[in-house]
Amino acid sequence: MWTADCGLYIHVPFCRARCAYCDFNTYAGLEHLLGDYVAALEREIEFHVPSSTFHVEEHGTWNLELGTLYFGGGTPSLLSLGQIKRILDAIRRAFALAEDAEITLEANPGTVDLAYLQGLRALGVNRLSLGVQSFDDAALRLLGRIHTAAEAVEAYWLARAAGFTNVNLDLIYGLPGQTLAHWQATLSQAVALAPDHLSLYALTLEDDVPLARRIARGELPPPDEDTAAAMYELAEEMLAASYVHYEISNWTSSRFQVPGFTLNKEHGTWNMELGTWNVELACWHNLLYWHNQPYLGFGAGAHSSWPAGALPSPRRRGVGVRWRNVLHPAEYIARLQRGDAITEEVQELDLPAVMAETMILGLRLVQEGVRCADFRQRFGRDVRDVYGAQLAELQELGLLEIDAAAVRLTPRGRLLGNEVFQRFLPGRQ
Repeated sequence: MWTADCGLYIHVPFCRARCAYCDFNTYAGLEHLLGDYVAALEREIEFHVPSSTFHVEEHGTWNLELGTLYFGGGTPSLLSLGQIKRILDAIRRAFALAEDAEITLEANPGTVDLAYLQGLRALGVNRLSLGVQSFDDAALRLLGRIHTAAEAVEAYWLARAAGFTNVNLDLIYGLPGQTLAHWQATLSQAVALAPDHLSLYALTLEDDVPLARRIARGELPPPDEDTAAAMYELAEEMLAASYVHYEISNWTSSRFQVPGFTLNKEHGTWNMELGTWNVELACWHNLLYWHNQPYLGFGAGAHSSWPAGALPSPRRRGVGVRWRNVLHPAEYIARLQRGDAITEEVQELDLPAVMAETMILGLRLVQEGVRCADFRQRFGRDVRDVYGAQLAELQELGLLEIDAAAVRLTPRGRLLGNEVFQRFLPGRQ
């Protein structure tokens, strides 16, 4: 029996109102389905994964221990405490959940009170991610958020009162008409609250979302890329004293620093030797994604991924696999009630594809980058042999820095990340 770490994602696609910029798999006005949805989740967890073991001919049986659990959405805080307990109980019956597992729940500031947050802590949720997005009421109205800036601040302090010692705030920048001064004010408010983690995302709009349609009609100015870049650089400057920038869009508190960390002690080790930072307050679930490690997803539209080279593939050696569940919650519920398959898309990944994804995801890690020794251990090849031409070109352009230990984005490379990442797509070698 081999033991392997894995992350688990639970998708809760319900919202009281759909935000004007949202293109995620979310639905407003379907809260009456929540009870049936939780029952369907229990069925998927218990019946579609009756045992958290995979038998792999070349390696024997692998037992999956969950190191992270993430409730995302949508608005997971629309679930009652009783419903969350049912989901957690189902997970614990199906999987070995590590004693120190990171359990994150995303919450909308307009949906929580002290009793609810205290209940989450009692259930074992130890990380709270608040979707604040802005401390500017005009910006919140533009985005279609259901809370005010004052309610966001109140939700933060309620989380502290409930005993949360790991709180993340999500913020969005690059909004139509947003100025550097507006963004500076929001950042100043965030820093004053001293959250343990900050996630800052540039606004991106798909053509079919309400905010994009307003821009297309000329009601709002389009987001300005140069202003968004200036906002990103302002964030780096303002957060430098109190936070460590460990991923392109993520900062963790630096007030309790420790030297280095190990992501997976038994099967692959990533030692952070590039300075000290507060490991415990980084998002461990997302670190699994950025290291291109296995994760399972349950719920409507949830994705799962088992990359080649991460662990032995449960399908066949050397081939990774990714799959997605049916999107709509009503169809998800109906299929599970009938006992039908809920998987809609299955994509097999060859080693070149997984190597490319490992590069693209790993380069998002600002401090760590893609460590040469880890790449060789995982794939049996030197990263400089696989991507020599791309690395030389991007280094010459000032977008990458390369040394004997790792490949990392430069500050300019972080601003032009998409331009860097596309160089590693299969077919560009």
